[in-house]
Parts: sequence; C-alpha cells; structure tokens
Amino acid sequence: MTAVSSNGEYSFTKPNRDSITLLAGLGVEGDVHAGVTVKHRSRVAQDPTQPNLRQVHLIHEELFAEVDAEGFTVTPGDLGENITTNGIDLLGLPVGTLLRIGDEAVLEVTGLRNPCLQIDNFKAGLLKRVVGRDTAGKLVLKAGIMSIVREGGVVRPGDPIKAELPNGPHRPLERV
Repeated sequence: MTAVSSNGEYSFTKPNRDSITLLAGLGVEGDVHAGVTVKHRSRVAQDPTQPNLRQVHLIHEELFAEVDAEGFTVTPGDLGENITTNGIDLLGLPVGTLLRIGDEAVLEVTGLRNPCLQIDNFKAGLLKRVVGRDTAGKLVLKAGIMSIVREGGVVRPGDPIKAELPNGPHRPLERV
C-alpha cells in the first residue's frame, strides 16, 4: 500500500494521512462516506436505507502511471480513494475477496467504483481515461474498487495487503 487518505467533509479529493482507522461495518473513521447505510449523495437521494457497499475505496497506483502517460497528473487521494495500492490487480479480483491489511484490518471487496462526472470536474478529459471499452466493446471501469470493513484496525502506507479469494465460483466485479 502506498498511501491512505480520508476526509470528513464532502470534497472530491482526500488528503493523505499517516494512518487511517478502519471500523468494522462502518468504513474509515472520520471519513464522510463511513456508515452502515449509503453516504454517496446520489445514492442517498435514491434510497437512504441502502446498505453502504462503498465504505472504503481502493485505487491501484498503476492507474496513475497510465493516465500520466496521456498527460494527466494524478496522485494518491486525488480521485477520492481511501487506500492507494501497488502491485495488486484490484480490478481482476472477484466479489467477496478478502483483503488483509497489516496486522488486523480485513476488507471485503464489493464491486467496482462507478466513475462519475466529478472526475472531469477534477481534470477535464480524465473520465474518458478511467472508463473505456475492451476489444469486445464491453465497458471497462478503471477507477478502483469498493469494499466494506469486516475487521477494523489502523492501516498505514507500507502495510502489506494480502488478497484471499473466495471459495466457489468467482463472480466478476460490477458497479456498486
């Protein structure tokens, strides 16, 4: 893991921190998106009683290098993620994967982040770089994954992350 970020106020970016505390069933302590039910404004408007499957947002640092090659400078926390990883194929993980972080924390992968227009408000043209199509024309969302906190704990940059795949047939990630 290369960075951790949180913000107690609604804003697109999240400042980097020395550590964040993950709270079981809630998310990142003090983060505006923490809670049992949805916190994302558009989802609250639809149904505020929906379970919060977006407690912790993770992005792979490799995406930053990819968009940098196209002229977009992005650094950890810029796209609103809580945890920036390196060396893990986040987008290839199936639903239900457990991510063991450091000594205590465990996240459960729930799905893909659904990139929104705020990405273009941050940097015009960037949304098109994090949403694309594969050779078969299927939509590809690259703006990270979402998860819920199964076991809490303090996590810091440099903490190891170990992915534990679920038993049974693997379900590919979909938007949550």
